[in-house]
Amino acid sequence: MSPIAIEADSPPQSRTFMRRFAGAPLPWIMPVIVVIGIFYLYPVIDVFRLSFTNATLIGDNQDYTLGSIANALSSPQLPDILWATLIFVGGSVIGQQILGLAVAVTVIRGEKRGLFGTTILRTTALVAWVVPGIAGGIIWQMLFSEAPYGALNSILRLMHMPTVAWLSDPAMAPWSTLISNIWRGTAFSMVVMYAALKAIDPSLYEAAEVDGATASQQFFFVTLPQLRAAILVNMILITIQTVNTFDAIITLTGGGPGRATEVISLYVFNIVFRNYDLSGGSVLSVLMLLISLGLAFVYASFLPKEEEQ
Repeated sequence: MSPIAIEADSPPQSRTFMRRFAGAPLPWIMPVIVVIGIFYLYPVIDVFRLSFTNATLIGDNQDYTLGSIANALSSPQLPDILWATLIFVGGSVIGQQILGLAVAVTVIRGEKRGLFGTTILRTTALVAWVVPGIAGGIIWQMLFSEAPYGALNSILRLMHMPTVAWLSDPAMAPWSTLISNIWRGTAFSMVVMYAALKAIDPSLYEAAEVDGATASQQFFFVTLPQLRAAILVNMILITIQTVNTFDAIITLTGGGPGRATEVISLYVFNIVFRNYDLSGGSVLSVLMLLISLGLAFVYASFLPKEEEQ
């Protein structure tokens, strides 16, 4: 029997219900809601629950208490950890935005002029993105090494310049980790900016040229305003990603020297897997979540509204 015949034989109320069911969005997004609830929402809820306990990795007994929150937030190491995180995240966001935009603009202009090597440049920038954080940390550890085989210090020696304590100097180590993270994340910003630049209407530049605008004026008064939404969305994404970065740091410096490069994500890792303090790590994980959400809301408040667009 054909579907038409089945629908004809069905009661009018049944046909109406099926049409409403097929047209409603909830049945179609329900599988996504279930997957997100199981694999994303439940772990977040459990972290909130554990933050109100004294749970550890070596004990089965859990008591609900506020002592874990007080101990974690009153830790004397936390201010230094947050300061190191601020430098790492702030420098990474600024550096990745600037370099990502610079590479994207270079590639766009190279493609317009038909220059050789634009594809190679774009592919080379993407290589850093696909390299795992652990592998990237090992690569930069060899580059920054102060041993005779260290690449950067070897170049300095060839130029008869003094070597640099890239990883052993507490004042220099944070900048070394920052450089490695900017190298790793620039590719993502380049992809976002490249797509946004491609979407800009060419007639805007034609009108600017007719008005006599120089290349720099076109960049500041045409390109950047058109990239406002892309810059802010990219800032939200790379901020959240950088706040949660610890794999590259743990292989590059391990958080040292001292605690100079121990960001909050690595601090949580050490609290849970070295101190076996599951509740304390949960409290700090919630703090990381609140920091990420707070920064995301601040960035989102600057996004252009529909009326402005």
